Amino acid sequence: MARLSYEPNKQKEKTPMPELDPVERAQTFEEVALGYSAEEAVNEARRCTQCPSKPCMAGCPVGVPIPSFIEQVALGNFARAYALVKSANSLPAICGRVCPQESQCEKRCTRGKQGEPVGIGRLERFTSDWAFEHPEEAAIAIEELREQRAAGAADASLQTDASASSSDDAAMDDANAVFPDVDLSGKSVAVVGSGPASLTCAGELAKRGCSVTMFEALHKLGGVLTYGIPEFRLPKDLVARETSKLGDLGVTFAVNSVVGKLYDIDELLEERGFDAVFVGTGAGLPSYLNIEGEGLNGVSVASELLTRVNLMKAYRFPAYDTPVYAGKKCVVVGGGNVAMDAARTARRLGADVCVVYRRGREEMPARAEEIHHAEQEGIEFKLLTNPTRILGDENGWVSGVECVRMELGEPDASGRRRPKPVEGSEFVIDIDMLVIAAGSKTNPLIANTTPGLDVTTRSLIVADERTCATSKPGVFAGGDAVIGAATVILAMGAGKRAAAGIAEYLAPSA
Repeated sequence: MARLSYEPNKQKEKTPMPELDPVERAQTFEEVALGYSAEEAVNEARRCTQCPSKPCMAGCPVGVPIPSFIEQVALGNFARAYALVKSANSLPAICGRVCPQESQCEKRCTRGKQGEPVGIGRLERFTSDWAFEHPEEAAIAIEELREQRAAGAADASLQTDASASSSDDAAMDDANAVFPDVDLSGKSVAVVGSGPASLTCAGELAKRGCSVTMFEALHKLGGVLTYGIPEFRLPKDLVARETSKLGDLGVTFAVNSVVGKLYDIDELLEERGFDAVFVGTGAGLPSYLNIEGEGLNGVSVASELLTRVNLMKAYRFPAYDTPVYAGKKCVVVGGGNVAMDAARTARRLGADVCVVYRRGREEMPARAEEIHHAEQEGIEFKLLTNPTRILGDENGWVSGVECVRMELGEPDASGRRRPKPVEGSEFVIDIDMLVIAAGSKTNPLIANTTPGLDVTTRSLIVADERTCATSKPGVFAGGDAVIGAATVILAMGAGKRAAAGIAEYLAPSA
């Protein structure tokens, strides 16, 4: 164990996260997790052993200097901790809430070998929430850290506390080593989409003097952060707060601008004069079950339900203009995070909700925390169950869903055991609402309107893994538009690599 600059906390379990009561929160869209107090954050941070190999950092797609920022939290240097997080992660308040740390940084945490890992995500959220409440102190710490890097040395006189770690700058260098040392003043880049990949790419370029214009198809920024993730997991004022920081860096925004319709990629490069284009349009096109009855009234895809509720504030109708159908008995089909979001949203709209999933609990791709919260809120799970037909009444409204029980066979291409139907096990669930959360895919609009852009048979854009460069010169792509539906933090990692690739592309003439 490394020599610690603080008294270690040897408790094996994470410091519990304060939460709204399950009965109360099932009737409100207020945020479920309330966040650590300063005392709770320090207590959790002191569980970190500061192991020299830093395995947690290898699990972070954006290279957050995790041990260094946690050390600062443990010492009570919250401003310094935030500056370290912010140096590598442009959206820490968001990642601290929705990033699947349990399968990334926390999965590699040494403390997890004999107990629970350190709550890295919870601490990241704490530093961001603290910085929002102490903006002047946070800004000073960020500037001090920036000056420290510019000086090229770990000068203790520039640190916010005499006990601050001398490893801070080495960690920062590791996180930023991918970037060429170049001033992009005078260069302009178009960023298509405003989800996590695009926000990250735009921020990294703007910080280096580049003129960035972001084109968003909808009327609000944030992409999936705004339309896809519910208020009770990710408050929308927080998303707006994070995106507004790009404006402070000089990024300009063009909302209600569908690239591929209003402009195509060639027009952005040739007529609008952009030096490069980044495509981060995500994977927002829904997939269906392809079974009888999907066109009945009362049947929707999860993306429609969530967009109406999250983006258009339908849960506050008629104060907002967009209505949303809310049944009394709802089935949600799927086992991922989107299915959990849809189920918990329908519950808050007043429905009794049952999640139907064709595999078992161990195979569910949703975060364990989200499944646990759904169960706490009274949502039922019918596992090893698959819908075969949606039933309707004489008026064209859904009245039930016919299902078959499943059993698991040999693993399929995903590595999960393949489900197969149990003969003669069919049964019907009576419902008046059904939500399909069977995954999503990339909209082919950009692919169909961009000659010379290589795509896969699934309309995913082919891009270099390191630079995110596509087959079309000057065009870069990353996030779900390249790899398919994934996580916020993986998209951010791609946005960061793409910004470095664009900087490298523009560098010869910068």
